[in-house]
Amino acid sequence: MELKGKKILVVGLARTGVAAVPFLFRRGAKVKVSDVKTAAELAPILAPLQGLPVEWELGRHTAPFFTDADLIVMSPGVPMEIPALQQARAKGIPVISEVELAFRFLRRPLIAITGTNGKTTTTTLIGEMLRASGKKVFVGGNIGNPLIGYIEGPQDDEWVVAEISSFQLEAVVEFRPKISLLLNVTEDHLDRYDSFEAYIAAKARIFANQKRVDYALLNADDPICFRFAQQMEPQVILFSARRSVPFGSYLTPEGIFFQGVNGTRDRYELGHLKIKGAHNLENLMAAVAVSRMCGCPREILQQVINEFQGIEHRLEWVRRLDGVGYFNDSKGTNVGSVVKSLQSFEEPVVLIAGGRDKGGDYGPLQEWIRRRVKGMALIGEAKERMFSALGGLTETAKLGTLEEAVHWARSKAQPGDVVLLSPACSSYDMFHNYQERGQRFKEIVWQLKEGPHTPNA
Repeated sequence: MELKGKKILVVGLARTGVAAVPFLFRRGAKVKVSDVKTAAELAPILAPLQGLPVEWELGRHTAPFFTDADLIVMSPGVPMEIPALQQARAKGIPVISEVELAFRFLRRPLIAITGTNGKTTTTTLIGEMLRASGKKVFVGGNIGNPLIGYIEGPQDDEWVVAEISSFQLEAVVEFRPKISLLLNVTEDHLDRYDSFEAYIAAKARIFANQKRVDYALLNADDPICFRFAQQMEPQVILFSARRSVPFGSYLTPEGIFFQGVNGTRDRYELGHLKIKGAHNLENLMAAVAVSRMCGCPREILQQVINEFQGIEHRLEWVRRLDGVGYFNDSKGTNVGSVVKSLQSFEEPVVLIAGGRDKGGDYGPLQEWIRRRVKGMALIGEAKERMFSALGGLTETAKLGTLEEAVHWARSKAQPGDVVLLSPACSSYDMFHNYQERGQRFKEIVWQLKEGPHTPNA
């Protein structure tokens, strides 16, 4: 991809945008940047770009700025429907995502992981399994380091493992993983997409350019994932918690089995598993299938399964206080994720939920709130809508802050119960991101003292 002398507009200065700007400069591009945030709001992240001859448009997106470009590179947080972008597209200006830009310069085989839930855990697991097997691997994408940052290095790894979001997939053109994974698809980001089908279509773009020599791993138990099995060119691998599969991973009472294309059949015991939940068994099956395809030894994978502690903010154990377990699931930002989390507990749950509404249906939560949740504390912008949909199913309180919610939850929990932060919403109404929300939850929980407690204590 020739960039020298091209006028290239980077839209959005999140991590990917900040990484893309110097990358483009080093390849001789004339770089423009547009962001709806002001210079004052962006000041903390602008330091790496100081001294570069960038043409700036801050505090707005305007059509003249967008249409005066040879190529537009989108950061994933910026909607594709903004009017200035639509006018640029109408003029025939090509629009690509940061992962598409990175892929054009990628020289190593790519494992790309997407899905509504489980992306980060599965990406991390695959990275751990490959590393433990002695393979050199880069892990990043939508978690950790942007893919564009890897391109600047020597690219001497055996594999590149990248979490890829639907936002990043919206503007791919030639993006082609050697191994793609679609873990599951449930309603999410309907505040961005016109319909659930549009969201599904964005996820499915991960397979668009794969060939017969490539592989696609699908969840056989997810009807939306499985419907793609007969519609794609790459070789299909499956994982299932319900039945054996001809090629891939499946769950039995004896553990996880991997069935190789060459007839090999390995078993992985789960007796020492430290991570909790049915969704994590799905993540493990996916990671085992990919890692075995990459040549990792069975014994090493078993060791990683035994030792893996999970990732922060995803059903993360915090502490036990007065017989009550506290779990931080701040990364549970959609309904499907919270359903999986509630399914992970046999104990009665006091649930803390709410935040910025994402436009999805809260209906799938109803059954599991009836079955598992003895009390629910709702916070944030979504609390009224959530209360209307779910408040009649259990004792429910609408509260102003996360701290108030934790204290209320503690007052309702008895020994043997669980207090679970699993919001089903994004964090942007009250926090910068889900990590800040989860960290604040943990701080509040660790500040609790032993002994009798009331909501106002």
